[in-house]
Amino acid sequence: MAIIDGDAAQRRNLASMIAERSAGRFVAVTFANAGEAEAAVRAEPVGILIADLETIGGAARLPQMSVARTTIATTVNASLTTAIAAVRGGAADFLVKPIGAKVLIEHLEAVVAGWQTETSAAPVPNVVTPAPTDFAGFIGRSPPMLAVYEQIRRMAQSRAPVFLTGESGTGKELAAEAIHTLGAPGDAARPFVAINCSAVPRDLMESEIFGHVRGAFTGATDNRSGAAELADGGTLFLDELTEMELSLQAKLLRFVQTGSFRRVGGSEAKRVNVRIVSATNRDPLTAIAGGQLRADLFYRLHVLPIHLLPLRERREDILPLAEAFLARFAAEEGRASLAFDASATEMLLAHAYPGNVRELANLIRRAIVLADTPVVTATLLRQSIAGRGDVLPLANSRTDGAAETVTSYREQERAIIESALTAFSGNIPKAAAALDISPSTIYRKRQIWAERSGP
Repeated sequence: MAIIDGDAAQRRNLASMIAERSAGRFVAVTFANAGEAEAAVRAEPVGILIADLETIGGAARLPQMSVARTTIATTVNASLTTAIAAVRGGAADFLVKPIGAKVLIEHLEAVVAGWQTETSAAPVPNVVTPAPTDFAGFIGRSPPMLAVYEQIRRMAQSRAPVFLTGESGTGKELAAEAIHTLGAPGDAARPFVAINCSAVPRDLMESEIFGHVRGAFTGATDNRSGAAELADGGTLFLDELTEMELSLQAKLLRFVQTGSFRRVGGSEAKRVNVRIVSATNRDPLTAIAGGQLRADLFYRLHVLPIHLLPLRERREDILPLAEAFLARFAAEEGRASLAFDASATEMLLAHAYPGNVRELANLIRRAIVLADTPVVTATLLRQSIAGRGDVLPLANSRTDGAAETVTSYREQERAIIESALTAFSGNIPKAAAALDISPSTIYRKRQIWAERSGP
């Protein structure tokens, strides 16, 4: 499938949701404009195209888009007129931004179901059999994960706010979706809307959450519903809450207390019923002390807490996850069955995984692309970890053939981040995208390093 969107952050978000939340059933390539997409896939059209109407030049351009079997139109303009124009232009579906992961995957599955109805014998492009999971999309049977599963089961039945903590890549959004899906009967069919507070420009964040009215600011050409309104009756997931400006946190607090809000530029009070799930990769108490999180908002949202441990603290889950990723990505890449040799298994267990499960998934995928034999070796994994063919030091790596040293997690994390920065000539957004972390994470880490090395 292909994604066309002129907004780089939107492209990354959609591709990330598809990669992480579709259980490997869909593979997406992204393009900044229609010309790039048409040139890249002219010889072999893709199965599904997700096209931003503003990027391609409006609904009138849809009939000219011949790169896909089925087109899904996206837009920030939630008007009936735009939806009708998109359908008349040939779009099979229409989604209004912001798009939640659950809604997106449901619409993609509906497209595939439509293909299978048309002809059950026809192959479905870019679709593979999903790997089995242990619980609601999670893979892992370690005692800490079993405890998390039980917490999710219990908390899913409540409408009280849930507060998720854990490092980047530990599965906080997956936990939020599980809480939503496993709730009261009918909850799974209700909307799940996710907002990453670190991925939206600060001057647009209030509009993303509460919507805006026409003329509220430059570019506001129509009334638009925000995430809170779109999530009415369901779940609103606020990821990386500590990245939200304090002034907006005050407005969010009022919304949490009253259930009502006003669109940006509007005077009409709107009331909705949503369950709020929040998440942060920071220590919330440290964020409060540092002025990044309002204490009153925290205590309003921190009713039902769940902490997701980093992968290095539940190492018995590493190999099951690695095997599942190996099977999934090998199928996506059209490779025959692959297996880890003993040296690869040892290396997988030794690595510190500063990027957690997300890093492990990316490591396995790169290794599959690089592999030219049916066996994944330690050498191949070293190349994959380095990302450019270099060899980075791993935990428990031998330096002199006899003495064994262990590199601390903090040192490995810094080495990986600085290596990425060097590769992209100091460009933090590009380095963050390559590492699949937020740019704010790199800024924060560099500040910590500077303070530690200061006088």
